[in-house]
Amino acid sequence: MKILFLSFYYPPDLCAGSFRAQSLIEALKKQDKISEIDILTTIPNRYKSFTKKSSEIESDEIIKIRRIELPKHKSGMLDQSRAFLKFFLNVLKFIRGKNYDMVFATSSRLMTAFLGAYISSKIRKPLYLDIRDIFTDTMSDILSNKFSFLINPILNYIEKITIRKAVHVNLVSAGFSQYFKQKYPKKTYSFYSNGIDDLFLKNLDKGIHVKNSKIVILYAGNIGEGQGLNNFLPTFAHKTKDNYHFRIIGDGGKRKSLEENLKFLGVRNVDIIDPIERSELFIEYKKADILFLHLNNHNAFKKVLPSKIFEYAAMGKPILAGVSGFSAEFLNTYVKNSAVFDPCNLNQAVNSLKLLELKHTDRNSFIQEFSRSKIMNEMAVSISSVPSST
Repeated sequence: MKILFLSFYYPPDLCAGSFRAQSLIEALKKQDKISEIDILTTIPNRYKSFTKKSSEIESDEIIKIRRIELPKHKSGMLDQSRAFLKFFLNVLKFIRGKNYDMVFATSSRLMTAFLGAYISSKIRKPLYLDIRDIFTDTMSDILSNKFSFLINPILNYIEKITIRKAVHVNLVSAGFSQYFKQKYPKKTYSFYSNGIDDLFLKNLDKGIHVKNSKIVILYAGNIGEGQGLNNFLPTFAHKTKDNYHFRIIGDGGKRKSLEENLKFLGVRNVDIIDPIERSELFIEYKKADILFLHLNNHNAFKKVLPSKIFEYAAMGKPILAGVSGFSAEFLNTYVKNSAVFDPCNLNQAVNSLKLLELKHTDRNSFIQEFSRSKIMNEMAVSISSVPSST
């Protein structure tokens, strides 16, 4: 079986989709049915402040990676659209004259999934989708009512023809289940979630030692509209300035706004650091006292399950999370010594801090259940079991 594998992000790029794609590829390589995988992705572009050289072409006995160079962007909607258009056109150019038995696409913003559906129709081969977000739902929340009214019918149409084309749909969050099953009841679904990477399993922290005069709270990840840090963190940090120090590692479209709001309030207990390699990030996790997660208060985010939860939980550190819906339920059910508050709710956040125990927490049962390699091995079996005809 020869697979065309589409992922907009792939290592050495730094994001959840990148790490997930790499782990799945490693699992697929173990499947006897799979003889060749063409991976079409991009040269690292997730963050303007993180650049790392990577070969445009890589290969081994089974995989061939083709990275497409994109124009520089600042995480804005318009420049990201231009970047994806270049990716789209270059992918079509690359596959011209090639034969595949299956098309696989992992997608958070719908368009990579749509690209997979288009190619699947073109070459008349089955499509397996891995959906990491409900893009139409998210856009409805983020866009203004006027713009949403104009673009939503287009996005819904794209989503409909994309999902209907798939022979199987994996949903990264079980919180997506009701949305998709109501709209597309005839599809078959699975729920292979994100998980804990081997990097964390091999180097788990065994304890926590508070050495500083203030307790260090670490956030690592994107700083965008979806996280809402630019509006929430400045007031939260200012409120807790006597006892806590925040370290923010990441970048994104709202970083400048965050920096401006911190300056406006005169907040001095927050450091913002550019994205770093995962090996370095792991050291930062170990140095922190509390790991912090926050999503904006949009209805769409009640269905998601952030990948950050898994690596945070593996560290055994206390977790403070401003999340709601499925994420809140997941943390309360599976992750000991985690405190959840409603997104953007300052008073709840302050009170939740007091509930955390500053000690190492044994989460071995969680680690065993949500090992990334275990989950991806199961997903690889699912993919290789799909018949190579539509």
